[in-house]
Amino acid sequence: MNITLKVWRQKNGQSKGALETYQINDVSPDSSFLEMMDALNDQIIMKDGSPVVFDHDCREGICGSCSMYINGQPHGPARLVTTCQLHMREFKDGETIYVEPFRAKAFPVIKDLVVDRSALDRIQHAGGYISVNTSGNTQDANAIPIEKEKADKAFDAATCIGCGACVAACKNASASLFMSAKISQYALLPQGQVEAKNRVLAMVKQAEEEGFGPCSNTGACEIECPKGISLENIARMNREYLSASLTSK
Repeated sequence: MNITLKVWRQKNGQSKGALETYQINDVSPDSSFLEMMDALNDQIIMKDGSPVVFDHDCREGICGSCSMYINGQPHGPARLVTTCQLHMREFKDGETIYVEPFRAKAFPVIKDLVVDRSALDRIQHAGGYISVNTSGNTQDANAIPIEKEKADKAFDAATCIGCGACVAACKNASASLFMSAKISQYALLPQGQVEAKNRVLAMVKQAEEEGFGPCSNTGACEIECPKGISLENIARMNREYLSASLTSK
């Protein structure tokens, strides 16, 4: 495959960025998108250029750090995959591919395709935990009976990898899907009830402080989420927030 790439290049967060054009030939359709980017960087380095900076780690769709905005879609055109799981067979020979960083006020560009997504970490730190008394004899994890339906929903919510695709897909740059997944994984379980009210109030407040926008329920976040996190979690978060707002002191 012969591919034309339009890649966003930006020296740092204070510099003005722009799309630069690269031509890369003989790309295997079975290679991953990141392997293709590696080949592009090899080509750039051979010409004494500065390689394109992008995040990656596990390359197994687990960590979410490989976030790229490809042809106007977070993680590219394939569904339920991260960028590292995207293969070049999803594109056509001779196609022009636009590669950009995730765009959001809360995701400032560090360099090229790398953005600072630590705002999501701060939301998690604000309330994404439970308090467990570990002194003495601790209770076995399976000692508390949990309905299978609730356990399954909690597990589904917990599969969120915090990649930020929901934010990038949202016209308001809302983090509601991410936040609701982190809230739901605890709200559905008895172990999460101790901090339930404080959790949802603190996490929503932190999201607002970070500059994320409101949710308008267009559903783009669910479609683009590589883990298929359901919008049902946002509805649950809204119920939790309303209840906590009405009953908290």
